[in-house]
Amino acid sequence: MDVFCQNLNELLMRAFRSVLKIEEQMLSGMGQYHLSISEMHMLEAVAKESNRGRTISELAKALSLKMPSITVAVNKLEKKGLLKKEKAAEDGRSVLVTLTELGAKLERIHQRFHENMVKSISRDMDGDEKAALLRGMEKLNMYFDRKLTSE
Repeated sequence: MDVFCQNLNELLMRAFRSVLKIEEQMLSGMGQYHLSISEMHMLEAVAKESNRGRTISELAKALSLKMPSITVAVNKLEKKGLLKKEKAAEDGRSVLVTLTELGAKLERIHQRFHENMVKSISRDMDGDEKAALLRGMEKLNMYFDRKLTSE
């Protein structure tokens, strides 16, 4: 591996670990709710369709998980009082998952965490640096998307 690839690999691993640690610290600050990162991301996925809710299959697709895993997670978050399930009005066979008031509150806290993180990261960057970072991140995500869809 050349020096650039070694440095890039190290930076990617450090960034990934750091984001996870910082997010875990934020979640541990929520005390009594005892949410995991994956549970918080489930709330985030439900919040993206806050007006109508999302079906289990929509959540599975959005989170790249199997439907049984989503069902277990939704049931667990429902017991915690963060999600609720309702039969869809247009199709009684479908179940729509929505945030409770408490779930929406925790999701807003999570969104503010991400907003503050991104603002802090970009605060000292000029326009060219921001544009280069976005281009690099787009290429990184395209690579991950290709890897995930080819499996």
